[in-house]
Formats: sequence, structure tokens, C-alpha cells
Amino acid sequence: MSAADRQSSLEREIEETRERLAGTIDQLLHRSSPKTIANRQIAAVKATYVDSATGQPRVDNILKTVGVVAGVVTAFALLRKLAR
Repeated sequence: MSAADRQSSLEREIEETRERLAGTIDQLLHRSSPKTIANRQIAAVKATYVDSATGQPRVDNILKTVGVVAGVVTAFALLRKLAR
């Protein structure tokens, strides 16, 4: 292999590495954008309360959440009443 062949091979490898890095940076920018993060979180919440296979609400998770919220509201109301 001549020096010119090695140099052209190295240049080709460098260019391929640059292209891979540019693609990786683009992916990171997309994954870290606020809109993408918000969409990912919305999908996670929807998955908690809606069955993705059937589209039906997950009543058990909804009832758990309602119970926790009602408990917290009741606790705050009792604490406020006791503080007076």
C-alpha cells in the first residue's frame, strides 16, 4: 500500500467518522429538545391510564390516583382545621 493509498484511506475513515458523529449529535439534539421530552412524558402518563393494546382506560390506576388525591385533600383539610 502506497503512502497516497494510506492517506486516502485515512481521509475516508475520518469523513465516515465525521458523518457518524454528526448523526449522533442530531439524534442527541432531537432527544433533548423540550418538545420531544414533553411528548415522551405525555406518552408515559397516557400509558399509565390507558391500555395501549385496547385503548380502554385503566380503571385500577385511575381509582388509585383519585384515592391518593382525595386522601391528600382530606389530610390538608384536617390539618388546616386542627391548626385553627
